[in-house]
Amino acid sequence: MFEVILPAAVTLALVLLLCPFLIQYLKKLQLTQPIRKELPEEQQVKHGTPLMTGSIFLLGIIIALIYSSSEVMLFLCTAFVLYSVIGFLDDYWKASRQDPNGMSGKMKLILQFIVTGLLLYIITAKLGLDTNIQLFNHWSIDFPFIIYLLTMAVFVVGSTNAINFTDGMDGLLGVVAIPTYFFFFVISDIPEIQVFCLIMIANILGFLMFNIFPAKAFMGDTGSLAIGGSLAFLAIIEKVEIIIPLLFFIYFAEQLSVVIQVFVYKRTQKRVFQMTPIHYHFSLKYGWTENAVVIVFGFISWVGTFISYGYWKYFLS
Repeated sequence: MFEVILPAAVTLALVLLLCPFLIQYLKKLQLTQPIRKELPEEQQVKHGTPLMTGSIFLLGIIIALIYSSSEVMLFLCTAFVLYSVIGFLDDYWKASRQDPNGMSGKMKLILQFIVTGLLLYIITAKLGLDTNIQLFNHWSIDFPFIIYLLTMAVFVVGSTNAINFTDGMDGLLGVVAIPTYFFFFVISDIPEIQVFCLIMIANILGFLMFNIFPAKAFMGDTGSLAIGGSLAFLAIIEKVEIIIPLLFFIYFAEQLSVVIQVFVYKRTQKRVFQMTPIHYHFSLKYGWTENAVVIVFGFISWVGTFISYGYWKYFLS
């Protein structure tokens, strides 16, 4: 157990030690967060907060690769880095041009599908992952190779963007993501996956010290897309796609709120929510503070994790 915990402990120490230097460096380069004008007033004061601080998570990736260069660790680290690069490009566009829209949505989706397709091909054709989705202990649906790739590509890109939507308030994504990584740490019997999940928890815990309200830094898409991509592929590797609606409940609620808002508004010119993603709705409609939203959403994420573990324990393991 010590060998599993040590890499995470080292990661936590390095993030806590080096993150302040990264924050100052980003300030010096003026790579800071532009704020959309339509966001609530309390969000406007965050203009100028260092962006893309999620690049600090690469410390954990380095530690993970030092711990193990096995196929599964190399794959998870590669996935994390590739999605982080996409996020970095978007963040750099936002920060350098002070354009809150960043790259076009179409370009981001194209890059995500290219990366996702490549990773899915590697994990199935090269690493031998079965092309099935497990429903119960001895009951699964086996898909033709191409159909599986297409289905999982939509799942990964959709999940990644849903998780990205959650990164909208100080500390929100970090607090919600920790229980999700903890779930995969608990259910996996692969030591490298356990180490990877603990390292990611350590990464996030260290970063939260600078990201909780009032945030001194934002992870940006550099961090949120990487978290999203790695969590989606952990679900595929562990064959728990069936319980993702429970495990990813907060992420999908955030994404679904945006879809519903756009769909209804285009047809009726009326808003279902005060603002989306839905975390803004609770702030504007009910006057919740950012900390209140983070605490409640984090609690819901833990509930979803425990329910998901129960399903896995009795129906999938």
